[in-house]
Amino acid sequence: WVLMQHNARDGAPKLVERCGYPLTAPGSVSRIYTDLGVFAVQDGGFRVIDLAEGFTLEQVQARTGARLHV
Repeated sequence: WVLMQHNARDGAPKLVERCGYPLTAPGSVSRIYTDLGVFAVQDGGFRVIDLAEGFTLEQVQARTGARLHV
């Protein structure tokens, strides 16, 4: 599991379709907890488990660099 901010300081999304840097442990993360919600890593994408109170799926999707699945 990983706990992190959903976006970088400059607003860039941290949840993206493809990493731009070498991975040290691919496939080792199954769940991500951010300030905007909880996401399962499945089939190369992100499934929404729960959203933070006050946020809609559309708002979180707009701040995410990959398609979210419900």
